This record gives sequence, C-alpha cells and structure tokens, in this order.
Amino acid sequence: MKWFKRISLFILVNLLVMLTISLTLNILTGIFGIRIPMGYQGLLFMCAIFGFSGAFITLILSKFIAKRFNGVQVIDAKTTDPELRDLVAMVENLARNAGLKVPPEVGVFDSPEINAFATGPSRNNSLIAVSTGLLRAMNRTEIEGVLGHETAHIANGDMVTMTLIQGVVNTFVMFLSRALASMIANGGDRDNRRGSFGLQFMLTMVFDICFGLLASILVNYFSRRREFRADAGGAKFAGRDKMLSGLLKLQTEFEQIAPDNSGTAVLKISNKSSGWMSMFSTHPPLEERIRRLQAPGK
Repeated sequence: MKWFKRISLFILVNLLVMLTISLTLNILTGIFGIRIPMGYQGLLFMCAIFGFSGAFITLILSKFIAKRFNGVQVIDAKTTDPELRDLVAMVENLARNAGLKVPPEVGVFDSPEINAFATGPSRNNSLIAVSTGLLRAMNRTEIEGVLGHETAHIANGDMVTMTLIQGVVNTFVMFLSRALASMIANGGDRDNRRGSFGLQFMLTMVFDICFGLLASILVNYFSRRREFRADAGGAKFAGRDKMLSGLLKLQTEFEQIAPDNSGTAVLKISNKSSGWMSMFSTHPPLEERIRRLQAPGK
C-alpha cells in the first residue's frame, strides 16, 4: 500500500491518540455510566475537548516522537565535523532571515531516502532533521533550498495551524461517530437506553476509524496548500534559485527511483498526480511545485 506511506506521521499518531481517547470516553460513558449532559450539545462540547486534546498532545510530543521514531541525532553546535557544522550554520542563517528568535535544533537520521522534515510545538521550540541519504545525494545549494523550505514551515507556524485543523476534524469525527452509533443502536431514539451497549461501542469504533480516514483527506488537502507556502518561503529565505535547485534535484532522484511513478517517493512526495489516491498525499506533485516557483511574479 504505497499510498499509505504518504500519510504524515503527525496524522497517524494523532489518529492513534484520538482512538485511545475515544476508547476511554466509551468506557466512561458505557461501563461506568458517566452521562454527558445536554444531549447532542453536550456530546459536541465533550468531543471538542477530547478532539483538541488529542491534536495538542501530538503537537507537544512531536519533537520527541520524531526523534524516537526516526532515530534523529541532534547535532552538537560544537561539533568538529565540518559538514555538520556547515549544516547548523545554514539553518541558523535561514532562521535569521525568517525572523525566528530561536533557531531550530538540527538533526540527522540514518536513512537511504532523500528526506527532511520540520517539527516542534512552536516557532521557538522546533527541529529540522535531514537524512543521510539527502546529505549524500545533494550539493550545498540544493541542501540549502530544502532547509529553506523546512525553515519556512516553522516560520509560517504550520505545525500549530495543522494542529488546529486536526482538532476541528477530530471533534466532528468523534461527534458524528457517537451520534450515528447511538441512533443505530437505539433505533433512532437518542433517549432510548435499551439499545445494545456492545453494538454501540463496536459501531462507534468502526465509525471513528472510517471517518478518521476520510477526514485525513481534508487534513492532507490543507497540508498540500501549506507546502506551496513553504516553497515560497524557502525561495524568500534561501533564494529562488536554491529552492528550485532542491526541487529539481528531488524530481531527478524520483524519476531515477520510480520512472513509472510506482516506486517509493523521496521526501514522501509524488512526482505526478496518481488519481484519487493523490487525495491521501501530504505533498503536491513536484512538477506543480516547480511550475509555481518558475511562474513570473512568484
């Protein structure tokens, strides 16, 4: 399932957090008999609390999760390795250009893929990590373009923005799941308490998963829009030529890895649209990103 790899780690972790909270809510309301007041209005309020909690817990833990999941080794600012020292200097310079008060931590993780990402709960508490595969495949100009893109994500507050969007999505996923499960289990009467708790519990979990996957399409749509903004920011902070060099290098590497557009994508992105499955992609097609940067006046 190659398309599944394109779903961001943030969304996957958030879905797991939401399902854990959902299970807890089901136990509290079903087994222990804790009642939610005010009917569906109370349910919506409760789902908003849990939905945003799941998103913000994921945001707060984002750096820790990224480091542990990817094995990121943060570069010591006093390192004697000239390549790593240059990497830190590039990020610090880009951070100054972006107006960041605190430069992001810079880390490297061992992976043959050409990959880089930015994460963290705020502009002043962030991390930019690059793969060893990226360092081997790209020259300094191309690397700086990629780092400019990641710095723009931080400067634009994309992590917080996506968290707020995810919180709204979580709220309605949890609310609709419980409302529909209750109506089905209780024969359409929300005041009927004779419905099967087991059936309602099962339906709720199924709806949580199904609606969660459908909601990821909406979240990924916003993610793709933020990528265009990050490209523009990368061009501003690092220079348009460097940003384009980075994207063109990615396009070249992708075509070598997957000439038929069927292989694993570098940077978890795609070179061309792949039909309806592209709705699950967190990044727009490379050719479209390059075209926008090359457009006059951009």
